[in-house]
Amino acid sequence: MTPEIKAYLEQAQTPHQEAVRKLRQSILDHLPKGFEETMQYKMISYVVPHSIYPAGYHCKPSDALPFISLASQKNFIALHHLGMYAMPELVAWFVAEYPKHSKTKLDMGKGCIRFKNPENIPYTLLAELFQKISLSNWVRCYEEKIKK
Repeated sequence: MTPEIKAYLEQAQTPHQEAVRKLRQSILDHLPKGFEETMQYKMISYVVPHSIYPAGYHCKPSDALPFISLASQKNFIALHHLGMYAMPELVAWFVAEYPKHSKTKLDMGKGCIRFKNPENIPYTLLAELFQKISLSNWVRCYEEKIKK
């Protein structure tokens, strides 16, 4: 864990702190090999390192290609998943599965899932989501659907 990530976890909003730690650990435990944990855009992020994808992120090539980011906001925990942004079939799967894992209404944008109450986070479902896309599949999808 980098000093920046450690500091971020220590500064997370108190009601969210343990949930952010648990989500981070779930990402580390379930994300396919090759992604790298870093701080990016003031969030804990999981990226394709430049050593694997030298072109970087098209919006800012000096940044590694982002994939998943985790943020503790004032009123919610945000999980940004760019695979969900790029793959409608992944969103359809997640939306269909969510009610089987949570009694709360899904609060989701195009690629961001928001959790207002840490007690209602469907960790099992998210663990499954984290495993769905390999690094090579993400790079391929990114090049086909996002980087234009």
